Amino acid sequence: MEITIYHNPNCSKSREALELLRCKSYKLNVIDYLQSPLGEEDIKFLLKVLNMKAIELVRRKEKSWASLGLHTGSSEIQIINAMLENRELIERPIIINGCRAAIGRPIENIMTLLES
Repeated sequence: MEITIYHNPNCSKSREALELLRCKSYKLNVIDYLQSPLGEEDIKFLLKVLNMKAIELVRRKEKSWASLGLHTGSSEIQIINAMLENRELIERPIIINGCRAAIGRPIENIMTLLES
């Protein structure tokens, strides 16, 4: 079974998740989305498998969130476009196991995903 992780190497939780997956000896597809930017369809796919709205995937505590003038009432497309232009806004890590996915915060979310 191959597990995909959307990884931000600058994030301690993302590094922790990657280490956990490596220790479990899963075949991994690691996508460093800071180096390999996601497209609009990629983000829409993630939203679909996570069963989330864009506002749930965005990191609202990042400085760029406030500087863009966005808020919880911003439209899906506005938030998606913000994530496309400001990759640090994407919550991380995101783990995909088949047709299911989870954000690895807290790390227990990963274990639940892998056990299902």
